[in-house]
Amino acid sequence: MLIIFGASGDLTARKLIPALFNLYVARQLPKNFVVLGASRSDMTDEEFRNKVVGQSPYLEKKLEDLKENYIKGFTDRIFYEDLGSDYTAEYSGLAKRIETLNQENGTENNYMFYFSTPPSLYEPIAKNLADVGLNSQDKGWKRLIVEKPFGYSLNSAKSLNNGLQQYFKEPQIYRIDHYLGKETVQNLLVTRFSNSIFEPLWNRNYIHHVEITNAESVGVEKRGGYYDKSGALRDMFQNHLMQIVSLVVMEPPIGDQPEEIRNEKVKALKSLRIMRDDKTLFDNTIRAQYVASEIHGEKVKGYREEDGVNPNSTTETYAAVKFFVDNWRWHGVPFYVRTAKRMPTKVTEVIIHFKTPHHQIFKDSGVNSKDNKLIIRIQPDEGVLVKFGVKVPGQGFKVERANLDFYYSSLAQTYVMEAYERLLLDAMQGDATLYARADEVEAAWEFVDPILDYWKNGKDVRMYGYAAGVWGPENSDELIDDLGYWRNPGENLADDPGYCVIC
Repeated sequence: MLIIFGASGDLTARKLIPALFNLYVARQLPKNFVVLGASRSDMTDEEFRNKVVGQSPYLEKKLEDLKENYIKGFTDRIFYEDLGSDYTAEYSGLAKRIETLNQENGTENNYMFYFSTPPSLYEPIAKNLADVGLNSQDKGWKRLIVEKPFGYSLNSAKSLNNGLQQYFKEPQIYRIDHYLGKETVQNLLVTRFSNSIFEPLWNRNYIHHVEITNAESVGVEKRGGYYDKSGALRDMFQNHLMQIVSLVVMEPPIGDQPEEIRNEKVKALKSLRIMRDDKTLFDNTIRAQYVASEIHGEKVKGYREEDGVNPNSTTETYAAVKFFVDNWRWHGVPFYVRTAKRMPTKVTEVIIHFKTPHHQIFKDSGVNSKDNKLIIRIQPDEGVLVKFGVKVPGQGFKVERANLDFYYSSLAQTYVMEAYERLLLDAMQGDATLYARADEVEAAWEFVDPILDYWKNGKDVRMYGYAAGVWGPENSDELIDDLGYWRNPGENLADDPGYCVIC
């Protein structure tokens, strides 16, 4: 049984129920599966079913092609419990409802509690569940799934961890990061560890630098109030991008068991060199905000003009960080990671830049500054691209870059699961590989905290501006030392970067 707290909120209708519906259609759900929504809204089972399935705009197209009795088979598994005016009130009524549904549907006391609520409610909800014995694994298993943001700083993350661990054991707690549910993120591990053309090269001897870009073409939309309190570094970098960094940096795990992989990810995050002094932070971090502009003939608001945003806000919508990893494999290899809103295109990708050959025999052939690259595209146009040198036909040895590419869309017979489908199924099966552990979350905050503190209290901190629809502030390329510039990717994986179109 999946019990969703905050079930009347947007996440349930937009992500969770569609993910469960896709699993149902693919016959991946257990036969005795039940969903119980719980929140403070006054609704009957029927009204809740109608809200998240019958009248849901997120399922509209999927329902068109299916027979009525098939849809009914799914909706009949969904129930609702009104928690009254307060999540922190005691849960004896909820416990009775869970027990009744458990007996009627044969769920064998196996419960997943999904906290789709503000983090401030995590501990009170966990306490109330423990008070009515719903944390005990004497009969069946009990698991918690909690959403990001997991903490606002290192101290708040520690206190959240401690709060949950008072009532549930660490192996019962699943901290969800939907980025890790993406097939292409997991493919990082397979690309690295199952290919002898990459694995021996994955170190300081062959890799010049690593670049990770996460760009969104949208602004803050209706999330201005939330975003203004968090910013790009907290919203994307501390969780999603640090997870990707850990997969790039980590050592080979002993095996593919969840704990083996998670152990290596924690070691990877702990090996990042933490920047503490003002000069290092000034030299290696850039923050910026988008300002009003015109994109495709449409006027676009600047960040400070967005709804819910303080007109004098110093919250960053662009964050770029250069850092090093203090271990044997990565000594001296710079990592460049950036995330931003209002970029020319929506894209997330990892670029491994290989060193040029030590002895250059084709020096005058235009090969310089065209290093070999391995590009792992996480979204959209998911795939892998290798850039390598080939001879241009004709006289002499003029070298040009060619592409070797693979696209997930070319796997016609394969259904690629959405992130939430994969993560919910993993949690049901007790596979925590793609979920963050307490020490992992804390290690990520340990790296990010000094940057946030410097941006808030440092002397020479600057907030740059960039026109909505361009690749960040003009000085962002200065971060990349002698290398020239970032790879500014196009919408499609094989697009040649380096420019963007602004009407």
